[in-house]
Amino acid sequence: MSAAVSVRRRKVPVGHYVRVTSGVVACLLFLFPVFWMVLTSFKMPRDIFTTPPTLFFTPTLETYISYMSRADIPYRMLNTVIVAFGSAFISIIAGSMAGYALARIRLRGAGMLGALILLSRGVPPIALAVPMFLVARSLGLTDKHITLILAYCTFLIPYVMWLMRGFFMALPKELEESAMIDGCTRFGAFFRIIVPISLPGILSTMIFSVILAWEELLFALVLTNRNASTIPVSIAGIAGDSVNGANWGALTAVGTLTVVPVVIFALLVQKWLIQGLADGATKG
Repeated sequence: MSAAVSVRRRKVPVGHYVRVTSGVVACLLFLFPVFWMVLTSFKMPRDIFTTPPTLFFTPTLETYISYMSRADIPYRMLNTVIVAFGSAFISIIAGSMAGYALARIRLRGAGMLGALILLSRGVPPIALAVPMFLVARSLGLTDKHITLILAYCTFLIPYVMWLMRGFFMALPKELEESAMIDGCTRFGAFFRIIVPISLPGILSTMIFSVILAWEELLFALVLTNRNASTIPVSIAGIAGDSVNGANWGALTAVGTLTVVPVVIFALLVQKWLIQGLADGATKG
């Protein structure tokens, strides 16, 4: 009897296998283009255009060596790191304070105000890029890191504000009230009590902000020339550099160099990312 019950308990429903299979297939579909890009980056030109495509070839680093030396890839990678982390840091500070204000301050229409700020992300980026370029040119700030950082903040701050508003609304108000009874100001309660508790959410939001800034192209293309140019601009330049068609070797090599740092960064911070997402889902 006990053996029959044990066998019955061990029986896995068919739906479980369906979900697992669907997840594996979806991962393969999403990861295959990345796998093919990395694979192509190690091919010689003659191997790239073979028909049918081949998985077996003699790998080479020729494309990497060529473009690392003549396309300023290391310098542009450094620019990308500076701009992505700089804009994410400023956006986290401003967006968290704005999200806290919308979550805690009793203001008529606070929810509508937050929604309007979030909807500002729906404005076409080109509608902002051209006026930004004219202002930056008049101030002599074109091709500067700070110009690109502030430009990125225009679409990161609404995103950060809305996410952090959700985290703060899930926290009990008694936390700040107790701190203010003990003598803290509103700012003191926010920085000493709320920020440490919300650190997983802040870190996960900052990670997403860095990734969004890392891959942004339009503002970098319009507002920079060479000194502050980023990796996405390099990819766009390679794509439009060939007369006889796209230089797939160079595109995949630079694309791989663009993706790999983001993947490494995500793996290093995955603990805080998962914790922040789990806290947000539980508190929501």
